[in-house]
Amino acid sequence: MKTARDWGLIAPGRLEPGRHNAITDVPGVAVGHRSLRGEGIFTGVTAILPHEDDPFRLKPRAAVEVINGFGKSAGLMQVAELGTIETPILLTNTFGVAACTQALIARAIAANPQIGRKTSTVNALVCECNDGAINDIQAMAVTPEDAEAALDAASFGPVEQGAVGAGSGMTAFGFKAGIGTASRVIRIARRDFTLGTLVLANFGAAGDLVLPDGRRPDPRAPASPERGSIIVVMATDLPLGDRQLQRVARRGAAGIARLGAFWGHGSGDVVLCFTTAGPVEHEPAKPISTQERLSDTHIDLAFRAATEATQEAVLNALCLAPATPARNGRLYPALADWLKENS
Repeated sequence: MKTARDWGLIAPGRLEPGRHNAITDVPGVAVGHRSLRGEGIFTGVTAILPHEDDPFRLKPRAAVEVINGFGKSAGLMQVAELGTIETPILLTNTFGVAACTQALIARAIAANPQIGRKTSTVNALVCECNDGAINDIQAMAVTPEDAEAALDAASFGPVEQGAVGAGSGMTAFGFKAGIGTASRVIRIARRDFTLGTLVLANFGAAGDLVLPDGRRPDPRAPASPERGSIIVVMATDLPLGDRQLQRVARRGAAGIARLGAFWGHGSGDVVLCFTTAGPVEHEPAKPISTQERLSDTHIDLAFRAATEATQEAVLNALCLAPATPARNGRLYPALADWLKENS
């Protein structure tokens, strides 16, 4: 299947994509999926590993931006308070959060037996969207073993997109959607940095999608309230402070808005942004540490990258997902089929 860029939906911009046009273009970041299929089951787990070390011992700096908070994620409150993450990030369906949280806690304890006894507890980070239109969410099919499988499958390089992992049963703008990713390279002071996004796209009312060329695809579906959600995970190797990370995360909303979304009452829209630069040691050797930080005079480049990569990641989630029947018999069409008919 073709990406949004293959379809000509992404015009050449000021910033170019990285080698794989994926969040894994940020050095050290890996992604893995576990897709579940069965009678009435069409769901899964997607794992994002922030670096190659133990994130509990070496915590990436992070920030969270809640655009609209109709969601049931785990761990976001501590990220907002402390500005770090201490586990991989798992994405799944709404009723899979507990199983994924259990898996992350167990994995952290296995690597650090002192957790909860001689040192602090661990903040498991799990984000979700409701895939109940296609998946029988009440079956609670996701298990801790599925979360472990997604973590174990994590790899560098190209990322599988569309109806895979946590994106298996997700829809957007009346079309089938799921997992999408994109990246941008930023050159500052003769150094190249990368910002990548990965989205779990499950939002947008049917008929509201606006393509970059101005076309408005018709999914041939009845109008419905905006009750979906989107999780945007941003990764970068830019040295950003806590305040800067949240400002960059906020620009994910600009990428979503470019597509025609307005974040309805029932929508859960969350952006999590982390940097691999200057991680925080769990047990620092010195009482005072220094941190390299991007000058705000250059931060517009990061804002642009966050906006462009988020928009393209959502379009990739739409373009790479095949038409899929819903549990009520409705068919969620593929955007790729609409593009073929209207090219």
